[in-house]
Amino acid sequence: MNNYDDIINMPHHVSKHHPQMSMYQRAAQFAPFAALTGHDQAIADMAKKHYESFEKSSKTEDEDNFEENTYEQ
Repeated sequence: MNNYDDIINMPHHVSKHHPQMSMYQRAAQFAPFAALTGHDQAIADMAKKHYESFEKSSKTEDEDNFEENTYEQ
């Protein structure tokens, strides 16, 4: 006897007290949700801030290197 042989051919149960859910309601149960509202935006903001900081420091280094090379010649 397999694991579900005793129940596999039984009729599907339909509740007399609770109406069946619509397909939309059933799908909503399994849809992903954001447990931490705003978390993705906070990460994006922080990444942007770090990127801008990196860009500024990179430009400053380039300017410093340019000035050093200008005085050396």
